[in-house]
Parts: sequence; C-alpha cells; structure tokens
Amino acid sequence: MGDVSYEVRDQVAHVRLNRPDKHNGLTLDMLDDLAAAADRASKDRSLRAVVLAGEGESFCSGLDFASAGKQRSRIMRNLIPKRASAANNFQNAGWSWRNVPVPVIAVLHGHCYGGGLQIALGADFRYAATGTDLSILEAKWGLIPDMSLSASIAQLTTIDVAKRLTMTGEVFDAQQALDWGLVSGVSDDPFADADELIEQIRQRSPDAVAASKSLFENTWYNGSRLSFPVEQTLQVRLLRGRNSAIARTAGLAGENPQFTERQF
Repeated sequence: MGDVSYEVRDQVAHVRLNRPDKHNGLTLDMLDDLAAAADRASKDRSLRAVVLAGEGESFCSGLDFASAGKQRSRIMRNLIPKRASAANNFQNAGWSWRNVPVPVIAVLHGHCYGGGLQIALGADFRYAATGTDLSILEAKWGLIPDMSLSASIAQLTTIDVAKRLTMTGEVFDAQQALDWGLVSGVSDDPFADADELIEQIRQRSPDAVAASKSLFENTWYNGSRLSFPVEQTLQVRLLRGRNSAIARTAGLAGENPQFTERQF
C-alpha cells in the first residue's frame, strides 16, 4: 500500500491518504496519485460514490514542505498548467474530483490544513468529526492557496470569509466551518453520515446523479442564457437512457428500481 490507497467495496471507491506518521502531509507523489485516483474513479462506470479520508490521527496537515522542498525543479514543473484544463498538477489534486461522475465525499478528522483543506473542498460533500480543526495555512508561509481553492471556496461561502481565512491563516473548528458553509455536517461519526448519504443516492438512477453533478459543475457561475442549454442537453440524454426508463417504470409500479451500469 502506497501513500494513497484505492479500494472499491460494494460499488464505493475508498481513497485514503496513507502517511499517518506525518499526519498525511502531502508529498509531490501523493498529489500525482490523488489525481490518478480521481481519473481511475471517473472511468469506472460501476461506482456509485467515492469516499476520501485519511489514515491515522488527521485527514491531512497540508503540503510536506520538508519533502517537497528537496524537489524544486519538480515543483516548478508541477506549476505549469495543462492546456486542456488550465489546471496544473497542484490544482488537479483538488479539482479533479469535480470531474468524477459520482458524488465524492470527504470525511475529515484531526487536522485539515492547507492543501488538505483544498482537497476536501474539491469534494462534493464534507463530513467532519467533532474536534476537527481546519485552516488555510498557506498564510503562515507567506503564500496563497494554489490547489484550486479560489474556485471551490467561492461556491461555499462569502467573499469576506474567504479573504479573512486566506489572509490570516487562522485555525477554526468544525462547527465554525459548518456555520461558514465549508462542511456539510459535523458529528461524532462522519463515516456514518457519509454512508447514509450514499445509501440515499443509491436509490436514484446513476445517470441522473451524474447528470446532476455535471449540471451544477457546468452552470454554477453562469447566467440563464448559458445554463439553460446545459439543462436541456443533459435532460435529453437522460430521457433517451435505460436508467431513466427503469426509474420511471419502478416509480409507477411502486417498486425499488434495479439500475444498470452508469451510462454517463
């Protein structure tokens, strides 16, 4: 098992940061492995969800500067954006989860700092354990967050909160994160919260779930003239698909639908 593990159980991909002795501090290899895990999940049409979590005492303490600092030339290469997506390797570690056609749920505990928080914000949902502490810690190092946070946090909270947390690097608790809209829920058992959501989503067509995610990823910043054509295109694709027909038939019969593999 490497520093990022990937295991599929019952149609759910479990992706784990696996460097517990360093509070899952991120190495450059881990960033590449996270993007590769997202790509792997994107191609698996049997999946219904992805759960991101960390082994040990923390979700992720951020970039391991001691490790990454020894690879300055690689850091510079990682900063070069890819032409197709405009994202570089650092940004892909967080944002590539938005391209996975199933819900991605981050389960947080312990420390969730810097790059770790940016990876978490790249997920669709975040459930935090009571006692989790979070920070946009880049301010401590005289930097700004550059692993896709500028896009993800804009969908979740207000601009003054985003500026404050980025300027100060202050540490805040899970309840405050919930109040600011940065996490989806806080409890003593966030894995149970994730499982509950997954079970709800399993009752729906995998194509409709994928289309729902695509709908908002492609319209959130747009006005009606750009958003409406996306709605129209996705709906036509769904209406022509097998899983939509299965959902309609089961709904009319009052039965539980038995969906086929995701077509989206």
